[in-house]
Amino acid sequence: MSDKARIVFMGTPDFAVPSLRALLADESVQVVGVVTQPDRPVGRKRVLTPTPVKVEALAHGLPVLQPERLRRGESVEELRELKPDLIVTAAYGQILPKAVLELPRLGCINVHASLLPRYRGGAPIHYAVMNGDAETGVTIMYMEEGLDTGDMISRVEVPIGDDDTTGTMFDKLSTAGAELLQRTLPGLLAGTVQAVPQDDEAAVYSPNITRKQEQIDWNDPALRIWQQVRALHPRPGAFTLWNGEVLKIWACSKPAEPALSSPKQPGTVLSVGPDGIEVATGLGVLRITELQPSGKKAMDAATFARGGQLAAGTVLGQPNEDGADGDQ
Repeated sequence: MSDKARIVFMGTPDFAVPSLRALLADESVQVVGVVTQPDRPVGRKRVLTPTPVKVEALAHGLPVLQPERLRRGESVEELRELKPDLIVTAAYGQILPKAVLELPRLGCINVHASLLPRYRGGAPIHYAVMNGDAETGVTIMYMEEGLDTGDMISRVEVPIGDDDTTGTMFDKLSTAGAELLQRTLPGLLAGTVQAVPQDDEAAVYSPNITRKQEQIDWNDPALRIWQQVRALHPRPGAFTLWNGEVLKIWACSKPAEPALSSPKQPGTVLSVGPDGIEVATGLGVLRITELQPSGKKAMDAATFARGGQLAAGTVLGQPNEDGADGDQ
C-alpha cells in the first residue's frame, strides 16, 4: 500500500493545468482523481468540448468526475470513495459544500489568483488590471464555506506591466501559482504550515464581469478606458457602439500624462490614421491601435483606416448615431 498522500484536484480552465502538472510531478503525493466542470458547447457550431483540466487528466490516465452540482449527495459519495488526504482546487468554478470540505484529513486548499483579501471572487485578474494595480499575485489558502475567506498559507507577488492584459497575467499567475504550490506542499503534508487569518475589513470582491462593464463610457478618463481595454483582453473584450453596432476595442496606447481635456464631446473621433484612431474622452485622448467592427475579424488601426469608413467627427458610443457630429 502506498504511503503517498492521496490528492483530489479540482480545476477547470487553462489556469489550473500547471497546478495539476505540479502535483503530478511531486513524488510525495498521488493524484487519485480530478474534478472539473461538465463538457460545454463551444463556438458557433456549439461543439461539446472538455475542459482543459479534463484533457490533461485523461492524458495521464486519471479518473475524472464532472458533477453538474458538487452539492448533490452522489457527488459527495464519489469523492468520499477516493479517500483524499488533501483536496487542491484552482479555478474550479463551484463553491465546495461543507460535506466536501470535511472529507480530507489535511483539509482543502485553493490556489487563488490574487493577494487576498484583495479580490475575493471569480474575476480577480480582471479587476487587478482594470483598477490599475501595480501588482497582484497568488495566495494559497485553506478553504471554508465563505467565498475565498479562509486562512492564508502562502503567497507570491507578481508585477503588472503597462503591456500586460488579463490574458498575459492569466499565464503569469498560472505559472506562479503552480510554483507556489510546489513550495507550499511539503509543509502542508508535514503539518508545519502556519496559516494567517484574513483581515475581513480589508476585503475587496471581484464578481464576474457584467455586460455593462464591457461597454466603454467615453466620459471616463482615457487612462481608465486604457485599463478597461487591457482588463477585458482577450475575453470578453471592451466595446463601444458605432452606427448602432458593436465595435470591439482590443488595444490602445497608454495615454499621455498629464492628460488634457478635449473641447470635443467625449467619444468624438479626432483623427483616423495608420498610427491609430484618436478619440476624445472625459479627460485626455485615447489612441486605439486594434479594433474589430461587427461581423469582421480584429485588425490593426492601419488596416482599418484604409477602409475609410470612420471619419473624424464621428461620435462613438451612441446607440442611434448617424456616423458624425458634423464638426470636422
